[in-house]
Amino acid sequence: MTDPDERLLCLRAWLRTHDEVAACELTAASGDASFRRYYRARVGDKSFIVMDAPPDKEDCRPFIKVAALLRVAGLHAPRILAQDLEKGFLLLTDLGMQTYLDVLTPDNADGLFQDAIAALIRWQVASKIGVLPAYDHTLLARELNLFTQWYLPKHLGVVLNAESQFLWEQVCALLIESALSQACVYVHRDYMPRNLMVSDPNPGVLDFQDAVFGPVTYDAVCLFKDAFISWPEARVDQWSRQYWERARAAVLPVHDSFADFRRAFDWMGLQRHLKVLGIFSRLTHRDGKPGYARDTPRFVRYVTTIAARYDELAPLARLFEQHVLPRVSL
Repeated sequence: MTDPDERLLCLRAWLRTHDEVAACELTAASGDASFRRYYRARVGDKSFIVMDAPPDKEDCRPFIKVAALLRVAGLHAPRILAQDLEKGFLLLTDLGMQTYLDVLTPDNADGLFQDAIAALIRWQVASKIGVLPAYDHTLLARELNLFTQWYLPKHLGVVLNAESQFLWEQVCALLIESALSQACVYVHRDYMPRNLMVSDPNPGVLDFQDAVFGPVTYDAVCLFKDAFISWPEARVDQWSRQYWERARAAVLPVHDSFADFRRAFDWMGLQRHLKVLGIFSRLTHRDGKPGYARDTPRFVRYVTTIAARYDELAPLARLFEQHVLPRVSL
């Protein structure tokens, strides 16, 4: 049963079976790029979050597993108060009303990001092999291919010729090799301001169900080169160095030199940004969520800036010069 109205009726009936929220006032809490929907359930001065994840579309079990891992690591993640996996319903603690994205300014970013870096370090220090799925070659390649499956043909109307396809395959090989050469830790996979809540303790962490065991630079890229807010390169350099220094102090497996770390960070960012161009195009053209298209130029800027920084990435720069930049207003 995936009809939204029917599911909402079923969700209300389920909540009535739990005394603490039986008489709650239910309101929409946030949107989501997936099929999940979130509601805020209020009872007097108490507030809870309810997740509606249609079981034919979503699996709640990874969310439950990763929430427990985050909390064991000392992060502020929701507690699961009640669950019905057959129906796809979870009752969660409420981490607050404001995301980092809601409140971030050039003046307060340093303080908020210091808290986010500290939490990220704790998450990575807790890493254990064999607990989360591997961010392996297959997954990295599948994500990169979203760019040529959705962004180029569906969003820009571009079909690559044989020469351009060869350039693209060269780029993919370089980026995957760089990612797989990094040491592995727990990876949230969307550790960005929209998924961090201003809370006590700060930050609250959300949207972690796709966590994997993968490259150590990945979550730092998500935090400092966000999908919905961009920062000057000088500030990205500052924050990435701060993360690197704190990671080394925590004996995390980051690179010995900041120059090597920054290269891996930059190249990991390219893999993510190319993937997100594909995902945002799929959300726009397949899922009827056109708002995501507004942020695609941000990723084009990310990609072209980094591609111009490294000689080895000349094939990517050339591909964008030929097929993307003439069709995008930056």
